[in-house]
Amino acid sequence: MSQNKAPSQRQLRAGELIRHALSEILMRGETGDPELDRLMPSVHEVQMSPDLKIATAYVRSLVSGQDEQALAALNRHRKFIRGLVAPRLDMKFMPEIRYRIDTALDYASKIDDLLRSPAVARDLDPET
Repeated sequence: MSQNKAPSQRQLRAGELIRHALSEILMRGETGDPELDRLMPSVHEVQMSPDLKIATAYVRSLVSGQDEQALAALNRHRKFIRGLVAPRLDMKFMPEIRYRIDTALDYASKIDDLLRSPAVARDLDPET
């Protein structure tokens, strides 16, 4: 069996439910941590494991350059936040939530910079 299987509809739905619940909790400042309120973490995506026991939340701080601090604060409150998320979901079991920094924007920016570089622009120019 292939390891690179696309996520099932169940995984996608569970991930979206958790993303919405996490976003709402963080937006409303329900954690009670002033540092999290200051860092304003946003949840970009939640990926579920095939057995729905682990949710990986990809987050970024809206404060530039503070992603690591936001990640540390989220990890400090991991169990408490899980307890806030659980009653908002209609799931038999509440998955463990792991937090990771979302690097998709950095990757996209890097690709944009590459495409704008003179060497690549020269290769893409149809005139030459």
